[in-house]
Amino acid sequence: MSIRLRGRRGLITASAVTALLSLAAATPALAGTGTSAGTAHAVGVTAPQGDPRNVTQRVADFYGAYIDAVWDGEDPAAGAQLKALRGFYLSAAARKKVAAYEAKEHADGILFAQNVPVKWKVVYTGSGAGHTTSRVTLTWGDGAHAQVTRIDVLSDLRTRKITDLRPSD
Repeated sequence: MSIRLRGRRGLITASAVTALLSLAAATPALAGTGTSAGTAHAVGVTAPQGDPRNVTQRVADFYGAYIDAVWDGEDPAAGAQLKALRGFYLSAAARKKVAAYEAKEHADGILFAQNVPVKWKVVYTGSGAGHTTSRVTLTWGDGAHAQVTRIDVLSDLRTRKITDLRPSD
């Protein structure tokens, strides 16, 4: 009889420990679920990763860093960061095309807008003739009425540089 009782206690204790550990693991993720304007969002469950050989990943890296720098435009280093990002990720021809767009439209030639998106996503859409195409989806605002725009980004497979950007239809 004492073996059974000990077995039941062990099972109850193991169940309680498992429940507590599960709660402890979930708590950091739940801590970042509240949203309020102007606050940073804590994300406890994601594990960003990448591969410098993956051209679509490089487009995602570029847009992530670029949007961060534009978002933090008040930071004195932001302007230099934007120039450096363009210089590193874009081909000379793409930089020239972006500059022409900006002069004509008075808007950012990477985002094709005058403001900053709150979210972005990049997916592979195809490749051929030494290039790959990625689709960048930008979300402008939160909630049910958030606007979405898309940009097709062409990259050279050899150099991994962005060679063309154009709003998607």
